[in-house]
Amino acid sequence: MHFTAIETPLGLMEIGVDDDALVALDFVDDTDAPRTQRHAIAAAVRAYFHGDLGAIEHLKVRFDHGTPFQQQVWRALRTIPLGETISYAELARRVDRPSAFRAVGSANGQNPIAVVVPCHRVIAADGTLGGYGGGLDKKRWLLAHEGVEVPAERVRRSA
Repeated sequence: MHFTAIETPLGLMEIGVDDDALVALDFVDDTDAPRTQRHAIAAAVRAYFHGDLGAIEHLKVRFDHGTPFQQQVWRALRTIPLGETISYAELARRVDRPSAFRAVGSANGQNPIAVVVPCHRVIAADGTLGGYGGGLDKKRWLLAHEGVEVPAERVRRSA
């Protein structure tokens, strides 16, 4: 496996690739990974952030870690169309575990391939953003970038 890093409008992202499959993608504060523009996956992620939203839709991904349930949830995330959101409860229904929305939320939070496996497209049933490992500011930006309107007053505030 090799890693590369790219600058995005949301900060530095580290990309893990093995045998031309994406196995890791995450926001990082710092990395020793070289910054490159030559790898096709890095180019696709960069294109997404520069407006070519479809550039990442067909990237090959591989889940090297996670339980079978987590991997099932992660595969289901890839079926959420660009520009749409679903609730955690709907995601639970899609993996045939309708009462397991909390477990689905936990699996969603463990997603190892941010953005390409679009966990940011899952929101709470009441329309609030819920959570996001990269921070709600990044989730809001990603949704807006994909054309989803999330009014400011709908963001869940923690006390």
